[in-house]
Amino acid sequence: MPRKLLKFLIIFDNTSLLYFPGQFLSGRVLIELQDETPALGLHFHVVGEGVVRNGRRQERTYDKENYIDFRMRLLGDVDQGGPAILSPGIHSFPFKLGLPLGLPSTFLGRYGWIQFYCKAALRENNGIIHKNHQVFIVMNPIDLNLEKPILAQPFTCEVEHKLGVVCVGGGQIKCRVSLDRGGYVPGENILVTAFISNYSNVSIKRTKASLTETIEYLARGKVVQTEKRELAVLVRGKVRPGGKDEWHNELYVPPLPPTNLHGCHLIKISYDVFFVIEPKSMEKEIKLQLPIVLATYPFRHSGDAANANTWPESVLKPDTHTHYPSTLPIFRPWLHEKPSEA
Repeated sequence: MPRKLLKFLIIFDNTSLLYFPGQFLSGRVLIELQDETPALGLHFHVVGEGVVRNGRRQERTYDKENYIDFRMRLLGDVDQGGPAILSPGIHSFPFKLGLPLGLPSTFLGRYGWIQFYCKAALRENNGIIHKNHQVFIVMNPIDLNLEKPILAQPFTCEVEHKLGVVCVGGGQIKCRVSLDRGGYVPGENILVTAFISNYSNVSIKRTKASLTETIEYLARGKVVQTEKRELAVLVRGKVRPGGKDEWHNELYVPPLPPTNLHGCHLIKISYDVFFVIEPKSMEKEIKLQLPIVLATYPFRHSGDAANANTWPESVLKPDTHTHYPSTLPIFRPWLHEKPSEA
């Protein structure tokens, strides 16, 4: 009867598979054998990499950078004369290593990704190689309390735009848009306040506010692909000539990776609130752009640091010893769905 490998697993001590830079990655490689098996070695490899690929030719890699490339031998010795004999039953080979500081967060996108995983290979003396791998997730958190204080303050964008030719029925549209602050975390709401005055003779068909994500993929220092998608949309109706309109509405921030990916030079993520005025006729739309920062930990008000109720419901609350992220920065299939309008 030929030898049979019953189990070959990579098991992490942290069952959530979520790690922060600087933490220890520990676990074991578990092997279960039916028969006595001579083995030349058990090799273990930890990999962290960022890759950008061309969307047209999937086999071609535009650029790549490595964050972790750690190899160890869990069984077997280079100076060993012959194979190690593994008896029938279960064998466990522990591993432990510290993750480097400054690792970027895990991310999976259409034209690139940042991934972390472990590979194990068991070599028998007859040339057969058994392989397995296991992915783990890295979160490099952003704390709004450690960012620039200006992000906690409201900010405003204004525009005065002329429509057509004044002498033949043109005029001016004035708009002022404000956000309650410049930094948010998933689960919070962005308060959008806007004042629109239509001093022209052209009706405004509608006004729209949208939370937009922009992902840039870079190779050799140049942007090679860009993804842009609306994540949340609010729409209000017509503003007649001489009329006014006021906004006091909220945009919900869904689970998303934080702004940028600290430690990665190939993928850049940014978020903006766009406020768009769409006049009737052939006039161009008027667009105001308000950049925001999306983080992992929200602002804490003075005296409220120990009050867990100040955190949004979607954010996992920290205890006294452990810091948890608000969301995992992984591929979001629901983003391909059409956003709902309100």
